[in-house]
Amino acid sequence: MNLHIESTPGLLGEKAAALTASLLRQAIQERGEARLILSTGSSQFETLEALVKEDIDWSRVTMFHLDEYVNLPETHPASFRKYLKERFLAKVSLKDYYLVDGNPDSIPRLTAQVRKSPVDVGLIGIGENAHIAFNDPPADFGTKDCYIVVNLNERCKQQQVGEGWFPTTADVPAQAISMTPWQIMQCRHIISAVPHKVKAQAVADTLANDTDPMIPATLLKTHPCFDLFLDEDSASLIKDR
Repeated sequence: MNLHIESTPGLLGEKAAALTASLLRQAIQERGEARLILSTGSSQFETLEALVKEDIDWSRVTMFHLDEYVNLPETHPASFRKYLKERFLAKVSLKDYYLVDGNPDSIPRLTAQVRKSPVDVGLIGIGENAHIAFNDPPADFGTKDCYIVVNLNERCKQQQVGEGWFPTTADVPAQAISMTPWQIMQCRHIISAVPHKVKAQAVADTLANDTDPMIPATLLKTHPCFDLFLDEDSASLIKDR
């Protein structure tokens, strides 16, 4: 694991985006194309804002994303499809992209596309309960499915309310379609951009513990090419920095 601690969320986003861009350019140079997985949520604002400004031949990049609420309309403010279309897809011209549409029947189609060839870079956020994608504790580390339907726990729902996507936890959908931990780990390189004070405990727990499905992000540390980008706030509870 490579740990990077930057002074601000903006600088964190720039550095995470720069590494992502470098890896995508390398893949394009070596194989003529690149494949990318994106996360969503407020913690990814700075990274995506910086990434769309990078010098990348986007016409050679195929994008996937991690998750979506089951049966949530794309018009809803919390829709991850809406988020990505507005913050990423409207600003770059990709070779192709595949969005999780919230319909469980689409899982076989998504699986076929993700598994056509390895993903070069996964931008994988870490939740306030240390979830990766929507794999809340206890995460299923055993399944080798690509996407599964998961139940969202109360801590996860509180995060969605805290970030302003829903007015109350009762308004958060009970289920989501999520890429599995195993599939995330198949990325050639994983980059986690994790700013803000609300992530400090999850970061500290992730770094202080061995692999544990109750702390799903601990799995990322076992990846041979994992870069974790923090700011001073999210790194504030780390011991022995």
